[in-house]
Amino acid sequence: MEARSSRSMIGTVFSGRYRLEAKLGSGGMSTVYLARDETLDRAVAVKVMHREMSEQPEQLERFRQEARAVAKLSHPNVVSVIDAGEDGGYPYIVFEYVQGETLKQRIARVGPLDTQEAIAYAIETARGLTVAHARNMVHRDIKPQNILIDAEGRAKLTDFGISRQLEQDGMTATGRVLGTTDYVAPEQALGKGADRRSDIYSLGVVLYEMLVGQVPFHADSQVGVAMKHVNEELPDVQRRRPEVSAAAALVVERATAKDPDERYQQIGELIDDLSTALEVEAARAGSTTGEATSVLDTLTPPRRRLSSRARWSWATIAAVIGVGGAVLAATHFIGNGSFGGGGAKSAGKPIPISSATGYNPEGTGEENPEAVGFVIEGGPAGAPWSTEHYESPTFAGTKTGPNTGTGLYVSTSAPATPSKMVVRTPTPGWDAQVFATAGEPPAGISDWGQPVGEVNGAASVQEIDLKLRHPARHFLIWLKKAVLAPDQTGGYLVEISDIKLLN
Repeated sequence: MEARSSRSMIGTVFSGRYRLEAKLGSGGMSTVYLARDETLDRAVAVKVMHREMSEQPEQLERFRQEARAVAKLSHPNVVSVIDAGEDGGYPYIVFEYVQGETLKQRIARVGPLDTQEAIAYAIETARGLTVAHARNMVHRDIKPQNILIDAEGRAKLTDFGISRQLEQDGMTATGRVLGTTDYVAPEQALGKGADRRSDIYSLGVVLYEMLVGQVPFHADSQVGVAMKHVNEELPDVQRRRPEVSAAAALVVERATAKDPDERYQQIGELIDDLSTALEVEAARAGSTTGEATSVLDTLTPPRRRLSSRARWSWATIAAVIGVGGAVLAATHFIGNGSFGGGGAKSAGKPIPISSATGYNPEGTGEENPEAVGFVIEGGPAGAPWSTEHYESPTFAGTKTGPNTGTGLYVSTSAPATPSKMVVRTPTPGWDAQVFATAGEPPAGISDWGQPVGEVNGAASVQEIDLKLRHPARHFLIWLKKAVLAPDQTGGYLVEISDIKLLN
């Protein structure tokens, strides 16, 4: 129901001003859309509360509280609220549109981050928290999904949807845990009150994930993960990644102490120690010396625009294509979904793709048709094509029969025999088959014939070898197994940012 309504919302104009253009993401309470502010002719992000949630007074008040809370915050490291209102029974909040990716997507794309880069993101996130804490506001859901990395490589904190002010009575029932259990502070996991130190704990876990490449605890359930935060110490950062300095490891250790009294008591204390750790890491790397601010300036933007696995020398780029071209190239790599940061070593000449089409013959209709063109056109950064959320990784729920799945196909203007399909995805780990046909795309998956390629456990940038006996015009990537949604709102999905065909 929600998926169908989100598709039908595309093209809706709220308050005669904000035209919804594409879905950026969805959670249990709301859906976020890329929209056009037709008054000022600019891109914005519009968070629209689900109709069924708006009928619940407590949820509606929490949504309005988010708008009021964030509207009071003005800081370069906090996503700004532009407007809020209600139209046609849909409450909405308008935010600045941050072109880039979430920190979670970045970690999934490149793995463990460069140590200086990780500490810099932690400092910037902490700076954003400073203005919230100064207003006695606790975020209570610090996680990399709520940290956006903009086109200049700077971190911006977003989603204050479950925040509250300390002097107010909470809107949460006693004993209920709000927040994401991968990053939840022990006192939150036990249903106790959250304060500034709870945000500090969660940011410490985020720093751990940036340095190590994965969250510290795993269990069969969210409750199991939460109890590990209560009962188990975080794994030692230096054992997981020996090159991390003792200074950085100690910051993680103190920030994530089980007893809130043993953590940093103020966000400024955390920033001070992070700054020291950044200077230590920079000096060890021989990249720069001096104040942490100078190190941050050195890292932003060029250091953070490119993956650490594919960092080019800026002097080399400038020598080859000129300084102006270098800036355009770096922007293109990230903003338009090129393959510079994913680790694939693609070779061969690209084959022009003329169109992309969703394919879901056994479901309830084509999935996210408004975004399918992004996979070949380089849509808005952070807005890949996505399947809907499913109850199981095998796409169960709306489909029946042995050939369950969903997907999309790309088409060429003339028959071609590519040797590879290269797929970029923010949600690695899924399974798929590739089919090809020279005629019109068949109505059912069983009529496509034998697969010409296959992948199990797809990487962030995945090369799929294709074995074609004859030229074809339509190339279907048929998704067989999804992965757990990275936003942890529930369900399984697959997201695809870019598809290329190579000779």
